[in-house]
Amino acid sequence: MLNGAYMCDILVVTPRATENGVMLFAKNSDRDPNEAQILEFIPRKRHSEEKVKLTYVDFPQAEETYAVILSCPWWMWGAEIGANEFGLVIGNTAVFTKEKYEKTGILGMDMIRLALERKKSAKEALDFIISIIEKYGQGGSGSYEHKLFYHNSFVIADPKEAWILETAGKYWVAKKVENFYSISNALTIDEDWDLASEGVKELAKKKSFSFAKHFSDRFYTHFAHGRERRAFTYAKLKEKEGEINLEYLMGILRSHQVEPFSPEKGSMRDVCMHFGGLTRPSQTSSSQISELDTEFQVHWFTGTSLPCLSIFKPVYFETGLPDLGERPTNRYNPNAYWWRFEAFHRKFQTNYEQIKEFSKDRDELQRKVVEREREVRKSYLMGKTSKEELFRITKWAFEVEKRLLEKWNVKLKSGKLPLLYRRKWKKVNEKAGLKI
Repeated sequence: MLNGAYMCDILVVTPRATENGVMLFAKNSDRDPNEAQILEFIPRKRHSEEKVKLTYVDFPQAEETYAVILSCPWWMWGAEIGANEFGLVIGNTAVFTKEKYEKTGILGMDMIRLALERKKSAKEALDFIISIIEKYGQGGSGSYEHKLFYHNSFVIADPKEAWILETAGKYWVAKKVENFYSISNALTIDEDWDLASEGVKELAKKKSFSFAKHFSDRFYTHFAHGRERRAFTYAKLKEKEGEINLEYLMGILRSHQVEPFSPEKGSMRDVCMHFGGLTRPSQTSSSQISELDTEFQVHWFTGTSLPCLSIFKPVYFETGLPDLGERPTNRYNPNAYWWRFEAFHRKFQTNYEQIKEFSKDRDELQRKVVEREREVRKSYLMGKTSKEELFRITKWAFEVEKRLLEKWNVKLKSGKLPLLYRRKWKKVNEKAGLKI
């Protein structure tokens, strides 16, 4: 039904609605289960070349690009999620509209990286992405293994403000976030936009015009279940408005609609999405939560699939990332960080009943990582600790997660999935050259 469709969820909370008055951004990136993501730090660079090769097309290169931390599908130039050195963060989701999909063009993920490399604020990035859509258009298949075409919605945030940008071909609307917002795989903005393309303004002269209702493809939007997931995440944010913090967002990204959860009974309504075959082709493949203080930012990445089985690790622009091994592809490689954890995740899903015990260890370790990070950050901001100590906390977080994996790899007993579900996973694992 939605072969290769990518289901993502993004949440943003402004300082008005957070516990400590800091902008928060969070995203689960859902893609094909074998589509490894690369977590990488790219420093600020100067360029002499006139063009940069995006995933499908060339684009004018900038004289200088800013430092970025990206979570990129292994095969594309662009990024699903990321941040830059100025505290700008961007994420996108696929949306299905009535407008024509272009077979070649600039992917939403390419737009994310372009904006992060060239712009300093959310409004600048918003204007830049709009200029790309209006001048060049959006297009190209968003999948390596399938032909998949869609349009994009974006969450764009910096320490001071956040914007939602929703598109349908070259039509677009943008809305400034006052307190909190969430998006999924469905258009959300009706007539309450703050900015709009000229084409939308013309359409809006009609009475009772809604951008979401006018442009949504009802069939694909329905089966993507984006509206249900968005209703869930929005309700969770509303529930804790004014008290939302890092740990609360971690809980949302790790959540499933029905608890106790079992992977074979999961659905497209799950925020932490587990692969389920033709009607649930995606799996959460990487996650990011960013704390955007005006003076200092911390970006928490899993760099792995399934946040319910992962630890969020703090990453800083001041120090970058530790060595994560070889760059992954869509083939299993035990020397690549993403695949090393993926093999464990797939083994765990054969006996997911142990999640209750595992989650106790996960939550305890996550608590220790968050507490130690806050101590080191406070010391650093007071001038009592060096940048080297910041790097040590990042490296330590990756190391203790590795020890958790090693402990549970020994402890975990492989189970047997139900027949049909087992066959679905067998095909996926064979494609990757992975034996479970």
